[in-house]
Amino acid sequence: MSFWVDERTPATLEEIRLCVALALASHPLCHDVKFDIVSVPRTRRGGNWTVTLQSIEPRAVREASEIVADIQDTYDLMAADLTAAA
Repeated sequence: MSFWVDERTPATLEEIRLCVALALASHPLCHDVKFDIVSVPRTRRGGNWTVTLQSIEPRAVREASEIVADIQDTYDLMAADLTAAA
């Protein structure tokens, strides 16, 4: 029997912000997207942060959402940053 363990890399708010910024900037439709990182209570999927996308071109919504989802599957906001972001 195998169990899938949700292992995310702990990261600070600034590390996550930089990762999202670099990933969005590298996509031709998403390079002008403005965003903010928001701490949230831990979800069923295990995440404890999300991104609010602002000033986004309609044709970039899907791509930006997929980029953010991939990063959310990778990083977990460190506990020390949860109190600072709240």
